[in-house]
Amino acid sequence: MNSKRRVVITGMGVVSPNGVGNSAFSASVLNGRSGVRRISRFDPSEIPVQIAGEVPDFDELAWVEKRERKHVSRVLPLALAAGTEALSEAGIETSSLPLSQKQRFGVILGSGGGAQEFTEEQYRLFFHQQYKQMSLFCVPTGVMGTLSSELSVRFGLRGASHVVTTGCTSSTDAFGYSLRQIQSGRLDMVLSGGADAPIALGIVKGFILMKILTDSWNHAPARGSRPFSIDRDGFVLAEGAWMFVLEEYEHARARGAKMLAEIGGYGSTCEAFHRVRLQECGEEPARAIGLAMQEAGISAADVHYVNLHGTSTQLNDRIETRALKLALGEQARDVPMSALKSQIGHPQGACGAAGVAATIVAMQSGQIPPTINMDQPDPECDLDYVPEIGRRKAIEHAICNCIAFGSKNSALVLRNCA
Repeated sequence: MNSKRRVVITGMGVVSPNGVGNSAFSASVLNGRSGVRRISRFDPSEIPVQIAGEVPDFDELAWVEKRERKHVSRVLPLALAAGTEALSEAGIETSSLPLSQKQRFGVILGSGGGAQEFTEEQYRLFFHQQYKQMSLFCVPTGVMGTLSSELSVRFGLRGASHVVTTGCTSSTDAFGYSLRQIQSGRLDMVLSGGADAPIALGIVKGFILMKILTDSWNHAPARGSRPFSIDRDGFVLAEGAWMFVLEEYEHARARGAKMLAEIGGYGSTCEAFHRVRLQECGEEPARAIGLAMQEAGISAADVHYVNLHGTSTQLNDRIETRALKLALGEQARDVPMSALKSQIGHPQGACGAAGVAATIVAMQSGQIPPTINMDQPDPECDLDYVPEIGRRKAIEHAICNCIAFGSKNSALVLRNCA
């Protein structure tokens, strides 16, 4: 691997519960606006959890033709909208690229469930014997890897087209995989990020069975996601897409591209402990952070902000706090941190990309986004989570942290290019 090949982010696109498009998302993130609301995708009145981080008023048919909509998942128009904005912000018109450049331009996405809600609908139609309403593409669309292919086809990109699916770390790992592809010289550019659309009745019921969704805030949805507050009792399921153009530094400089941030390092570990639980010690999440910092060549004193996984479950928030103390030592108490999920809920495998987007907003604005709904601080979660109101601060280096089912942990270090 040629370690001299640096990787920068030159474009960003967002379809989020608290804002569609970079401008709307940025304003919401900095002002602590929640995108959590009562579920409208189906009637939730018969189930105990009735709120989610839905993207409101999103026109799917602006991105997928009406005759094609029954053959694809909602995750595709979400990803197409975010990907189109990312490419536009990067100043790239893919149709005008020569073939040689298209062949070195990949699509590497992270998604926890991909087209899972589409597959659920196909089974519903099958078991109700509504065979004529089923899609003839029920199998290929339901295959996880088809999602990146749909984007590759739409944008005419001929480099590697892969979907990384590692649970909640999926899009963080997609960034890591993209980083390695560019560092190694295999690709010059990658459309990367994350997209998930898990708000469907069967999926929600599955999470309810696990007892990890909050059912306490149906009356006040915007207050439902409350990381690090002592009264937290589960996360809020969410959807969305956060996409980016990743580019080799010299390639970006040669075409005069604006650089939003540099990916300085990536680290990933596995506790090898349990299907869903985390070990109390926090050692492996801390080691993933340490590996990312080591690759970036920074110490704890160089970290100016941490974007936390912050799911709003008792276990995750407590152990993530412990992991940051292990990774940063005494410096942990001096570093401002915040949890985007307090504003949007938990978009599953797309959450790492959402955290990268929030971190870029923080770097560009010089303002730390707040963690909202921290009404009652938990004594076991005693770091600086920037509660309720954002804070002015210049950020040179930031950590984006993620933790997933199956004992997985992944982290990125972003470096400000300003």
